[in-house]
Amino acid sequence: MNLEEFKNVVEFALEKEKEAVEFYKMCSEITDRSNMKEVFLELSKEEEKHVKMIQNFKPEHVDIARLNTVPNLKISDYLVDMEFSPEMNYQQLLILAMKREEKAKALYDDMAANSSDDKIITLFKMLAQEELRHKNRIEKEYDDIVLKEN
Repeated sequence: MNLEEFKNVVEFALEKEKEAVEFYKMCSEITDRSNMKEVFLELSKEEEKHVKMIQNFKPEHVDIARLNTVPNLKISDYLVDMEFSPEMNYQQLLILAMKREEKAKALYDDMAANSSDDKIITLFKMLAQEELRHKNRIEKEYDDIVLKEN
């Protein structure tokens, strides 16, 4: 990946992170579950940290110790993609959120795979892991509330 391609990929990633910030803010406004309002707002703040992480990327700030294993419950792997609608119910919001995190993780995995610089690869792996952490959190909620209630 040359410098221009890298800049384009980073710009694309920044836009996706900014979209995620707005998405979770919207979810917090739509949901009627107070505990998930807080979770969606927390996720929005975490996505804001990702924006800053990308904008302020310096190889010496990459924390390799943070690259630990995050379980993937794979619930979203068996769910169908959907588009956002303000009328979405709680289950649909969770599905949409899981699928978005799944795609964000895949994006960062692809960016890591297409890079040759070890520090950049580590940055993308860290971001992929953060997205997987979000997906795991949402999948747990889906498992605890939606799947166990039905």
